[in-house]
Amino acid sequence: MNFQDIKEIYNHSLNITPETDGDFFECAGDLLETDEIKSLEQYVQHDTINRLQHITSVAYMSYVLCKKFSLDYLVTARAGVMHDLFYYDWHEKHGGHRLHGYRHPGFAVKNAKELCGSIDRKTENIIKRHMWPLTPTPPKYKEGFIVCFADKYCAATELITCHKNKKTR
Repeated sequence: MNFQDIKEIYNHSLNITPETDGDFFECAGDLLETDEIKSLEQYVQHDTINRLQHITSVAYMSYVLCKKFSLDYLVTARAGVMHDLFYYDWHEKHGGHRLHGYRHPGFAVKNAKELCGSIDRKTENIIKRHMWPLTPTPPKYKEGFIVCFADKYCAATELITCHKNKKTR
C-alpha cells in the first residue's frame, strides 16, 4: 500500500453507497442510519466538510486498512463512525468547548454508549484514544492506531482541499 492508494481510498470515501460498498455498510450502516449520526451533517468539521462526511471518510479508510492488514475491521468501522460523536460546533467560542481536542473523545465515548446501549473495550479505547499524539496516552490496539492515522489523514486532506478551493475562488 502506498500514498496513492491512501489518496484513492479517501477520494472513494466521499462517494460510497450501500450499492458500491455493501461490506462496509454491513459493518456500520446501522449506525450511519441513526438520527444521532445523521444529525452530525449540520456541524462543520473542517471548513466545507461537515462532521458526517468526516466520520464516514475516517470510518471507511480505517475499515479498508484493517481489511488489508487482517485486523478487526468490523469494530474499527463502527468506532470510526463514532469517534467524533459530539453534538456541538467546536468552532464556536463557548466555555464548554475549551480544550476541545483533549475533551471530545470522552464526550464521544459517552454518546456512543448512549447510542448503542453499551460498547466493548476495544471500541471504547479506539474512540477515547483517537486524538493521540495530541493526547498523551496512545491506543491499546493496532486498530486504534489506524483510526488515529485515518483521522489525521482525512482532516489534513479536508483542510488542504478547502484551502486550495478558497485560493481558486
